[in-house]
Amino acid sequence: MANRFVGLLVACALSACATGQQAPALDGAALSRSEIARHAEDLLARTYPSAGPGAVMLIARGDQVLFRGARGEADIEAHTLLQSDSVFRIGSVTKQFTAAALLTLVDTGRVRLDDPLSDYLPDFPEGDRITIRQLLNHTSGVRTYTNLPGYVTDAIQRDFTTDQLVALFEREPLDFEPGARFAYSNSGYALAGAVIEAASGMPWDAYLRQTLFEPLAMTHTGYGHDPAFAARHVTGYSRDDNEITSMRPMSMTQAHAAGALVSNADDLLIWNRALHEGRVLSEETYLQMITPTGAAAVEDAQYGFGLLDDRVRGERMLWHGGHIFGFRAWLGYLPGPDISVIILENSDAFESIEIAHVGRRLAAIAMGRPYPQMTPVPMDVSSFAAAEGVYLFDDEVRRTLRVVEGQLTAQRDSGRRQILTPIGYDDFLYPDGFNRLTLERDETGAVSGVRFFANGDGEGVLGVRAGAPAPEAAVLQLPRTVLEDLVGAYANSELALSVFLDGDTLNAQIDGQPPVPLRAISPTLFEVEGEDATAEFSPTNGAVRRLTIRQHGSETVLDRVP
Repeated sequence: MANRFVGLLVACALSACATGQQAPALDGAALSRSEIARHAEDLLARTYPSAGPGAVMLIARGDQVLFRGARGEADIEAHTLLQSDSVFRIGSVTKQFTAAALLTLVDTGRVRLDDPLSDYLPDFPEGDRITIRQLLNHTSGVRTYTNLPGYVTDAIQRDFTTDQLVALFEREPLDFEPGARFAYSNSGYALAGAVIEAASGMPWDAYLRQTLFEPLAMTHTGYGHDPAFAARHVTGYSRDDNEITSMRPMSMTQAHAAGALVSNADDLLIWNRALHEGRVLSEETYLQMITPTGAAAVEDAQYGFGLLDDRVRGERMLWHGGHIFGFRAWLGYLPGPDISVIILENSDAFESIEIAHVGRRLAAIAMGRPYPQMTPVPMDVSSFAAAEGVYLFDDEVRRTLRVVEGQLTAQRDSGRRQILTPIGYDDFLYPDGFNRLTLERDETGAVSGVRFFANGDGEGVLGVRAGAPAPEAAVLQLPRTVLEDLVGAYANSELALSVFLDGDTLNAQIDGQPPVPLRAISPTLFEVEGEDATAEFSPTNGAVRRLTIRQHGSETVLDRVP
């Protein structure tokens, strides 16, 4: 239901990544519709295979569709092709519909954002300390039920009522004081659905249908547990031992108001136009929906209500992704140029594809500023040595450049080490295909600093050379018997990975992704090679039952699968 961990443990490497070089400053209107369509069609073809599961893409400026395309198969056994109007599960893209539906109740005075949850669910423990606003922006502290031990192997296949789903997690202790932190929680949106039911007197999905889908003529959008809609969506797929398989079973009642909707690209365009043009909410309420505040406004969050606040090519972009068994989805909107971007996939395990990165590329194409493809430039390895050093930035960030096995690498503070690809003289691209770094030289030609361009845009920030890299610490070598105790399968409702030994190296591999090595910090704590992430096995004594992955201030918990 959440897409925050879709690319976890692997550096993004699209089948043809783009360079971080700044594209010409073009106005989107300067590119013809056919040129935009050509760029988008090329991205679709380079990213998704023609045989096997695939994707539908749509980009539009206002009501004008600039590109609508499909690639891949809706049913790989029957070899039925995906169509541009195919219906998909949309996972956590559902959250903005739930948020908007609840906000219609705010506009009519039946709910207030700062009401305590106890006004609507009087029996929910600690409900008097949790506000409706905190449910919508993930600052409630309510533990997400999809990470509960045993959930993915037990409860997820059973049909639950709203009360039964809430009972699954209501006795769990709060993860933090409400309002103190941001932590993505599917439980918060299940509770938002329960508030809709309490305030409207209707099932949450019926209220969304009556208030949003029917008035907007969104005829392909509905509740995935409804047999009429379940029968309409394409087949979803996953991977098992690198083989394409049917998606894992789950009851869509479990996804609830956090991720249970299905839709198609044209309905999502209708939705974007209606929501962002003011046809769903009052202006005041809409502004609250798209404006991160409090703990949800920190750098790593920037979360409104069901929408993330981001930037691409200097323009504001509001978006959300979805990841649910068999499917991934992404819906974005750029208010300035009035651009909509939609991606729907019928597999939850495309190799080395970060759907948010594909969305960013499509947005740049629609703006008339596509990211150019990466073309590595042959370089003499000896020239990399001149760039080795520690570079200090004004925001107290420290980046270390080091030559490792003939490649120039960059490491921010104590985070992950990333291989830089030379795309020009003194010009390097990060593995994500967006971030870029250039070398700055003094009058003698010596490297005196580096300039880092986040997402390849803007003027960049300067880091001044401050000395040579410190000697690397020796890797902790653990006995093989210790490593063998950690080997196994780990999963929750949104993510599955295997931990295995390759020689004496412990590796982790997300379903459908390449494996990545784990470097021991302690017998139970490991750094994820190539990612600013750690993997911790628990408990520290006795049989390991859980794996916790921490990355960018967030964590996801995976249960060991028997």
